[in-house]
Amino acid sequence: MADAKEPGLGAVELGSPGVPDTSPSPGTMSTRRLRSEDYNDYSSTDVTPEGSPPGGINGFAHPESYQRFGETNGTTWYQTLIHLLKGNIGTGLLGLPLALKNAGILLGPLSLLVMGIVAVHCMSILVKCAHHFCYRFQKQFVDYGGAVMYGLESTPSAWLRTHAVWGRRVVGLFLILTQLGFCCVYFVFLADNLRQVVSAANDTTTDCNSNRTVALTPTMDSRLYMLSLLPFVVLLSFIQNLKVLSIFSMLANVAMLVSLVVIYQYIVRDIPDPSNLPLVAAWKTYPLFFGTAIFAFEGIGVVLPLENKMKNPRQFPVILYVGMTIVTILYISLSVLGYLRFGASIQASITLNLPNCWLYQAVKLLFSFGIFFTYAVQFYVPAEIIIPPLVARVSERWGWVVNLLLRVALVSVTCVLAILIPRLDIVISLVGSVSSSALALIFPPLLEIATYYVEGMHPLLIAKDVAISLIGFVGFVVGTYEALVELATPAAVINGTSVSAQ
Repeated sequence: MADAKEPGLGAVELGSPGVPDTSPSPGTMSTRRLRSEDYNDYSSTDVTPEGSPPGGINGFAHPESYQRFGETNGTTWYQTLIHLLKGNIGTGLLGLPLALKNAGILLGPLSLLVMGIVAVHCMSILVKCAHHFCYRFQKQFVDYGGAVMYGLESTPSAWLRTHAVWGRRVVGLFLILTQLGFCCVYFVFLADNLRQVVSAANDTTTDCNSNRTVALTPTMDSRLYMLSLLPFVVLLSFIQNLKVLSIFSMLANVAMLVSLVVIYQYIVRDIPDPSNLPLVAAWKTYPLFFGTAIFAFEGIGVVLPLENKMKNPRQFPVILYVGMTIVTILYISLSVLGYLRFGASIQASITLNLPNCWLYQAVKLLFSFGIFFTYAVQFYVPAEIIIPPLVARVSERWGWVVNLLLRVALVSVTCVLAILIPRLDIVISLVGSVSSSALALIFPPLLEIATYYVEGMHPLLIAKDVAISLIGFVGFVVGTYEALVELATPAAVINGTSVSAQ
């Protein structure tokens, strides 16, 4: 997800031309959009109307193809690496130990490794195709939706060329679904963790080494916690200033980093004998693993904006590979250690398995604090796509009222969807299968075929792209089906959290 993305990055990705770039005034809505014209991105020193940049279809553009170097308002390689890590690390990470249970202690890590390699390959495809169209049309920046639109315009099919604009619209739709899906996940995550903290509050101790069973105090249903959180999340969504959101994002990242350090130091201790854990789980549950894993790896939306903002874009390929290697190692290590530590009792979020002592209760609250403010960051992107066109239909006098009402409605929709699916593992798997698989696996390989087919592609390259897209499509269909079937399965309640009754 995969999901703690910076507000500025996502807005760039989804920005559309023709939206006025004005600062917000009191009582009116900010329609400021981070348009591609606002960024001086890469451009060719040898631009031609057609054809590929140096490096062609074989990889990233040659370093000499970049003209812009060392701009003072660009990001350094270190800042870009941090943004890339934050764009891929979120609630999906905490759900990976349970995902490993659905795949097996051997098959799970191997699958995560393969998915990490394929995910970064698809990211590199997207960057490469964006380079191609920047060369071809002499543009400074091409976003995800624009790359797909130009790709369809490059195909031999007259029908696809005629309907190329739908490529941008479809990508925009899936990006909106992904971001709002993240928001639904946050509601469920917050409710589950807060409910567990409140249930164990009376018996919470300072002894974190004790294995005694804590009697949980009966408390209200997690769905009532979601409703209780709704007014606070609505107020948070009213924040429309990117600078303010950046502050909240920084606080959220610090909180989650501290929480992860504490979680790691706990799960590496007292690991039981893993011989009773299955090497390969039942194939019926593997699609649930796929949905959760692709949810975690879905950071493709930040790739192009990150490269666009760099002082030296030539460094981005190395940063992408280094950053995604770190992400993959983090995913595999936490999922393996978490599953080894808790075994079959692993829950939808590893935070729910932590002891009921004040240190780990504080970790749950700290991570919940980070996720709460991350909601505003994720919500900014779909809000800036959906709301401005609707506000433009009313007079300026009523614009701010319509703006706030639409924000209340969008937040309420995410809350209602979370209430309808109050199981964190199923929400993550469903969002990953429905939207993340399309953006991360299905679209990029097809984009490469559309972009370079008329220039001539090796049959093996075409076969590789078709295979990746086909795997993504199968995961999309089967993962969505299994998540819906699992959703219909009665759930038991363990430690205040809904889990499968299998």
